Amino acid sequence: MARSTIGIKDVAVAAGVSATTVSHVLNDVSYARISPETRRKVKAAARQLGYGPNRVAQALRNRRTGVLGLVSEDVATTPHAGRIIQGADDAARDRGYTLMLINTAASASPASREGDVDAVLERQVDGILYATMYHRVLETPANLGKVPAVLVDAVTADGRFPSVVPDEYGGARAAVAALLEAGHSRIGFINNVEDVPSTSERLRGFRETLTAAGLDGGQAPVEASSSDAAGGYEAASRILRRTDAPSGLFCYNDQTAMGAYRAAAELGLVIPADLSVVGFDDQELVAGSLFPGLTTVALPHYAMGAWAADRLIDILEGDPDAGGEDPGTTVLECPLVVRASVAAPRNP
Repeated sequence: MARSTIGIKDVAVAAGVSATTVSHVLNDVSYARISPETRRKVKAAARQLGYGPNRVAQALRNRRTGVLGLVSEDVATTPHAGRIIQGADDAARDRGYTLMLINTAASASPASREGDVDAVLERQVDGILYATMYHRVLETPANLGKVPAVLVDAVTADGRFPSVVPDEYGGARAAVAALLEAGHSRIGFINNVEDVPSTSERLRGFRETLTAAGLDGGQAPVEASSSDAAGGYEAASRILRRTDAPSGLFCYNDQTAMGAYRAAAELGLVIPADLSVVGFDDQELVAGSLFPGLTTVALPHYAMGAWAADRLIDILEGDPDAGGEDPGTTVLECPLVVRASVAAPRNP
């Protein structure tokens, strides 16, 4: 059906609502009391029929552009975390918005990061998603609050902005539970040395899961190093040479697990026959390429991006449950991805 033959009444019939409701939704009428579900239904019908409001006229009426800015701290240049962008873009498109991306660096100066936010604001975006490459407490650019904003994979100390982060603690529990269920009772942890939420939360999940299983989580072997393959190799070399060397190893991330594979090989240990290993992050280029394939915990990058875009649009469209004085932090599940690096121990 040609675009010129479609009108508001056609969209109304397809969505099962009135033409007035369609007009209010597609023109972002701020005073209209329309549920988020109805808004989604109308916008889906309009997309399917090829109908859309005149964005230029709409922007002039409502001082809205239908554009969201995504300021990405290194996310855009990192395949591992790039699904944040895909999730945000898909969610924005589903609700009739366009996503505009600018990449900044986590190491950039505060003035530089403010400049990047200004560059987005100058494009008259309706709101901003601010995404970081790893879960951390963020000192946000001073100008971020000039329009509604949502943080992705980050929180602020004062809780000023709505945010979404991965369940680091729950992911660690899932990793350790996989080793326990395979029959391991001697389980060690290779941790990160950086002071970020994932370091403390994954360690807490490790210790508390062992304790809940009747083991001494407080005395379980832990080694820490840099969160890369070299650090994993060094830490694994130490932990696997201990007199109480573990038969199961939980690694802070897939990079450290890669280093642990090397250390195990040098010590003549076969994975998983002699040593079971579980990672964290589900970096496809690492976890899926190791031999045997690495059982790991996936970070919900796509889901975080989609959640953040939906929350930002809810705020822009006046959803009373989306904003408020206490924006809060939403924590999303980190599911276990089973491959071939875990097996029953020879000597539990």
